[in-house]
Amino acid sequence: MTLAEVLGGATDYLERKGVETPRLDAELILARSLGLSRIELYTQHDRPLSEAERAAARVLVERRGKREPLAYILGDWGFRRLVLATDARALIPRPETEIVVERALALIEGLDAPRVVDVGTGTGAIALAVASEHPGAWVTAVDLSPDALALAAENAARLELELELREGDLLAGLEGPFELVVSNPPYVTGDEIDGLQPEVRDWEPRLALVGDRTPELAADARRVLAPGGALVLEAHAGHAQALAATLEELGYADVCVTPDLAGRDRVVEGRWTR
Repeated sequence: MTLAEVLGGATDYLERKGVETPRLDAELILARSLGLSRIELYTQHDRPLSEAERAAARVLVERRGKREPLAYILGDWGFRRLVLATDARALIPRPETEIVVERALALIEGLDAPRVVDVGTGTGAIALAVASEHPGAWVTAVDLSPDALALAAENAARLELELELREGDLLAGLEGPFELVVSNPPYVTGDEIDGLQPEVRDWEPRLALVGDRTPELAADARRVLAPGGALVLEAHAGHAQALAATLEELGYADVCVTPDLAGRDRVVEGRWTR
């Protein structure tokens, strides 16, 4: 069988399995399996594949057919300027979280050595992006899951970026002052989880998905924030305005909501000025 025939068969298989982007996923899987670029899949479309090559690709395509997330199958995923190792120990970094980083960086712009804490770090995406794009920042990454922290440590080592890694629940045990508290906390409600795509519902860690302790985090952040320090939170699109109201009730100033790339309310921020 030629490469083109294998690609076509993989695309048809993934489409039957309900994958939303079957052609793209088939291309990425085959490119990774064969050590090719996506362009080379087409410039070499008539190349016969060996049985060993077909078998290796088949294993990955079948995993995707079981709706395992593509990021877990590939083993890495792009996030802003970084490529992060990804597996089932942590939530897959998403484009909307890049907006969180964008707002976080804007709020510490001009500070030489801001102290930053990323709560619920997962892969380390937010913490590592801040460390990479604001080289003077001193970044602490916190997670309740030791497995997630191990993955964040692996990413930090791969990227040669320095983080302080702390196992803990929200901000418990941390002392300020921090110029920035940032978090992509769990915000999926219990009655929503069963309606999500199988890639999320069946594969990603529920500890990182389900819950709503964001108001608790916002309240405790006041304890560790420096005067004028900022809190930046990713939020459920349907709850962002309510969260903004909560921050105002807690005494935060300059509270605002930033939409994600799809126009949904997604990032809530405020400054602690007291």
